[in-house]
Amino acid sequence: MTESLKKHIRDYIEISDERLERYCNAFHLHKIKKKEFLLREGNLCEFEGFVVGGCFKVFHTHHNGVEQILYFGVENWWISDIDSFINNIPSKLNIQALEDSEILLIAKKDKEMFFREMPEIDRLMRLKFQKSIIALQRRIIDNLSKPSDERYLDFLKDYPQTAHRLTNIQIASYLGVTPEFISRIRRKIVNKS
Repeated sequence: MTESLKKHIRDYIEISDERLERYCNAFHLHKIKKKEFLLREGNLCEFEGFVVGGCFKVFHTHHNGVEQILYFGVENWWISDIDSFINNIPSKLNIQALEDSEILLIAKKDKEMFFREMPEIDRLMRLKFQKSIIALQRRIIDNLSKPSDERYLDFLKDYPQTAHRLTNIQIASYLGVTPEFISRIRRKIVNKS
């Protein structure tokens, strides 16, 4: 089960087979059923996860019960509540499986040990964090400057392997629009074809 993780790591850094094996052995496979929660708001997030198969949503629930999806985690994506994980505070996020899923989890104490003992892992995570910050920055700029229909088309273009796995409601929650808007724009696209 760690083969996809190993390949992912090797896409970012050079690391010996022995050290890679040692790092990957710290991960534990968890099978999560559709609709099951990996993390609930209010709990501590004491893991980082690498998605082997399936699809997750990482979201916040507003006081009025409305969900705001921050991102989706699919194969070869990392998921966590980084604020809770790093600062040891209760999570403000939920992580829920949208499909039957498999995820490799590493505990915080193990992760911190590898940071100290393996500079390669520290470099890997620094590169992953930089990539995440870039994606977040681009998303914020797009949300502030692009109209909703353009953001929807960008989502389809940027995540073609994910978009078809999601409902209108889930995509709308991610984009900050109504499901009715998604239905309208989909009809408009079909009519142009």
